[in-house]
Amino acid sequence: MKKQKGFTLTEIMIVVTVVGIISMIAIPSYNSYSRKAKRSDAQQLMMDISSRQTQFLLNARQYTANPGTGGLSTTKDGWTCDTDSCDNNFYAVTIAVDNSATPPTFTITGTAINSQLLDGNLTLTSTGARTLAGNSGW
Repeated sequence: MKKQKGFTLTEIMIVVTVVGIISMIAIPSYNSYSRKAKRSDAQQLMMDISSRQTQFLLNARQYTANPGTGGLSTTKDGWTCDTDSCDNNFYAVTIAVDNSATPPTFTITGTAINSQLLDGNLTLTSTGARTLAGNSGW
């Protein structure tokens, strides 16, 4: 009798099961990693804005709520900055300023949008306080 080539149904079912188990582990891990990378990008922009705010305060003796041209002139790959906010597909970063306070203060808020909603909003204040979705620290 001639030996047949190919796979048995049992062998194919085992391979499908193993691939299914691996994908159940890998896909959530990848999504978590991707979400953290997008959050890190927003945090970097917020830290850049904070640094520019400090420079702006030294020059103008007040903070500005304008991250775009004419204000802080913030530019970063993947972000679109105008007079009110900086946006990408995952966060909208805005600045709230109180120049009447002594000393003047600002709060930078990164509002999560689209797939980042699971992650929550970020805030950074002029005192350096950072929060992620209401919890202290990033």
